[in-house]
Amino acid sequence: MVNALRFRDDSAHEEPAVTFETFLGQTNATAVRLEPGDDARELIPHLDRLALIEVSFPKFRDGRGYSAARILRESGYTGELRASGDILVDQILYLRRCGFDSFIADAELDEAAVDRALGRYGDVYQKAADGRSPVWALRHG
Repeated sequence: MVNALRFRDDSAHEEPAVTFETFLGQTNATAVRLEPGDDARELIPHLDRLALIEVSFPKFRDGRGYSAARILRESGYTGELRASGDILVDQILYLRRCGFDSFIADAELDEAAVDRALGRYGDVYQKAADGRSPVWALRHG
């Protein structure tokens, strides 16, 4: 059982993430934390200096973090994108597809269950940040 998972080969970013409001008022922070009401699009001009963007999931049923991840990845962000908070095993596959590559869950996660969830579906039906080709594209070249 673990609380933290990371799917990156580089070193983990150790600097604590500052709040969104604090980040926008600074010039030297390299890690920021987004809350559900924050607009991820405001970070786009700063993506080149960010090593970590942590997106808060205060409740598992709040899906705004998925949209934030998609916006950031589609805007070219390649740094660590961490989901933190009320994260369930059932969400890991979909969070990964949106672009999250690290997780800090409030409750412990069973690593075997996470592995099963990530390997459950061999094919996907739409494009996403994970770069997997949708089944229709595989069928029609």
